[in-house]
Amino acid sequence: MKRNGLRQLEAALWELPVSFKKGMKVPVHIAGTEKLIGGMDDAVFAQISNVASLPGILDRAWCMPDGHKGYGFPIGGVAAFDAEEGVISPGGIGFDINCGMRLVTSSLTWEELRPNLRELVDKLYSRIPAGVGGEGALNLSLSEFSDLCHEGARWCLKKGYAGQEDLARTEDEGCMDDADISAVSREALERGRTQVGTLGSGNHYLEIQVAEPGNVRDMDTAAVFGIERPNQIVVMFHCGSRGFGHQIATDYLKLFTKISHAKYGISVNDRELACAPFAAPEGQAYYRAMCCAANMAFANRQIIQHLLREVFSEVLGKDPVEPDLRQIYDVTHNTARVETHLMGGVEKRVLVHRKGATRALPPGSVDLPPEYRRTGQPVIIGGSMETGSWLLAGVSRGARSFFSSAHGSGRVMGRRQAKKQFSLDEIEKRLEEEEIYIRSSSRGVLAEEAGPAYKDIDEVVRATEAAGLSAPVVKLVPVGNIKG
Repeated sequence: MKRNGLRQLEAALWELPVSFKKGMKVPVHIAGTEKLIGGMDDAVFAQISNVASLPGILDRAWCMPDGHKGYGFPIGGVAAFDAEEGVISPGGIGFDINCGMRLVTSSLTWEELRPNLRELVDKLYSRIPAGVGGEGALNLSLSEFSDLCHEGARWCLKKGYAGQEDLARTEDEGCMDDADISAVSREALERGRTQVGTLGSGNHYLEIQVAEPGNVRDMDTAAVFGIERPNQIVVMFHCGSRGFGHQIATDYLKLFTKISHAKYGISVNDRELACAPFAAPEGQAYYRAMCCAANMAFANRQIIQHLLREVFSEVLGKDPVEPDLRQIYDVTHNTARVETHLMGGVEKRVLVHRKGATRALPPGSVDLPPEYRRTGQPVIIGGSMETGSWLLAGVSRGARSFFSSAHGSGRVMGRRQAKKQFSLDEIEKRLEEEEIYIRSSSRGVLAEEAGPAYKDIDEVVRATEAAGLSAPVVKLVPVGNIKG
């Protein structure tokens, strides 16, 4: 597809006008450097312009610097819809609902941890199930799982798997209140109830990282977030609602495909954007089911954090509180949220879809824990297992993107292509040379997740900063990794 009409607005901000494609209701803004924009395949432009054609979309559609082809929306797609007249689309949320990131800091330095790294990674790998179809330590009854889906991380707090600070430093305090299990199929419930406390497969991981002094961009903000020692150890993990969220998305995509045009007269450019009016019974049912999956994902990450604390304590031979594994923040991707944003100077209630994008609240936001209201929200951008990740902070300029930011480095090639192109022996040799110790449920996953299969994480962060989406705080370098 030609990119006719694409114009550069700022150093890292581009626009597709409504004339780009017939039926577009709003323009598209794409954040990215020239290098990133040039590397995006045409499917990204096709998909985000289709999003800009959906009923009830407001202001403009956005694509983040890590944007790449997805299902319906591109990964990195953001759009706000009128809460009364707009739609909700599973393709704008994703199959892994609330696939999110959690970052935990410790009181340990790399020098202190290094002698125990391999034992620690091995024990974490044995304790936290990873891979396709893995089952967790909690085999819950349907009644227990129902409670968990309504309560999210609050369920973990009641059961002794969380502390109050964990919830305070989790988006939505770990619970989306509109969850309603009656909107969820029995098949989804059966898939989800055995998977709490599991990483999953693909790009899901748990990684031990080092905050090297030379990689700290903002020392004051890093200290507020809890990173204040040279070569401090942190742990990052990435997972979501597993088969539970996937089944919910599948169920409602089938329903919306049948009723979207037949019942509501909605025409879309791409069947993957099947949708329903948000205010309609079917739209509300999907939203309530989505909240259930989001809450399961919050609880999933909280159980993993509990296991993490246990393993650190066992390996280091210390009381569980001694390594001081304190949560920095837990952020969601792949959700739709009812929020209030300024539209033409007037506050408006909107439904914001973020597909492979994270919320990035600015300094002063009352939705942040008090300790972060001066700095802005911690924003986590995960990189590949070879390149490192970044911690950033929300900024006031982010209002124009509905306070949304990039969420990762973004793929530049598909998994099949990566498996064909990259040698497992070379990848393992590279990891060994870089002193990154890794355990994986499948050697094939290493090829799929090779560093060159992803965009340059530093370039994505430069674009994120230049576009005013969030501000870099510290780069985090991997030393140990568990891959699904």
